[in-house]
Amino acid sequence: MALTELRIASRRSQLAMVQTNWVKAELERAHPGLTITVEAMATQGDKILDVALAKIGDKGLFTKELEAQMLVGRADIAVHSLKDLPTNLPEGLMLGCITEREDPADALVLHAKNKHLNLATLPEGAVVGTSSLRRLAQLRHHYPHLEFKDVRGNVITRLEKLDSGAYDCLILAAAGLGRLGFADRIDQSIPGDISLHAVGQGALGIECVENKPEVMEIIKVLEHGPTSKRCLAERAFLRELEGGCQVPIGVNTRFEGDQLILTGMVASLDGKRLIRERATGSSADPEAIGLELATKLKELGAGEILKEIFDAVRPEA
Repeated sequence: MALTELRIASRRSQLAMVQTNWVKAELERAHPGLTITVEAMATQGDKILDVALAKIGDKGLFTKELEAQMLVGRADIAVHSLKDLPTNLPEGLMLGCITEREDPADALVLHAKNKHLNLATLPEGAVVGTSSLRRLAQLRHHYPHLEFKDVRGNVITRLEKLDSGAYDCLILAAAGLGRLGFADRIDQSIPGDISLHAVGQGALGIECVENKPEVMEIIKVLEHGPTSKRCLAERAFLRELEGGCQVPIGVNTRFEGDQLILTGMVASLDGKRLIRERATGSSADPEAIGLELATKLKELGAGEILKEIFDAVRPEA
């Protein structure tokens, strides 16, 4: 029997609500007469703002509370920034669909006094704000003369900290800035040869309960095939490396005809060791490409680098 009501679980941050309301509007347009409600809540990652993300641990940092709502029957789907969704989901839940990807690049946002500069011309000791170990490691590799400082809070809070003079610049996701209407704050789109983006960055992932064909029937209109193939390759790569969303693993995917080319990197926190490789294969089996690339990087020493990082930043058991 067709559903007449769909319940969405979402984080209550401004960006999460913008994304969730976009999904709601698209589903309402595709399914006239369907009643859609949203339950917004704070996740652990939203509540703990005085500790670096990597120190908290990243297993469901921004997703666990939403998943609990689905598992107890209080929500049918959850909308996530795909980069925040762990590659191993709780039993009974699945990744139902992946939406069309926005610009996945990292973006440089400069303080007003630095508008004439870019990443390459920032002076020695300039303070760069980022909460991402992936961005930190890659930028330290290319620009070891810069100073890096953790920054937490939602996008607007981070921009306020920048404008107050606490940082010379920030590194943020171009997609998030665009969705919030701050695309004009982007001073430089950081190229992939400097900073490979996060797995799934720029795409939304809709998580749902397994074996609910009536829910899948509703959400499948949002599935974007090319984005899905790219992100499935990226997620398989991350899963095989046993990395989470708070480790220095970066990717880039692109199509050449029916071939999918996946580039990936693993770096040490100090940026002194950075391993980068790529794998190419049929887009009909994207996860195989991710597994192949992970194997290549392991052979080059990625496992040792990641173990050092886990030992350094993960909470003690």
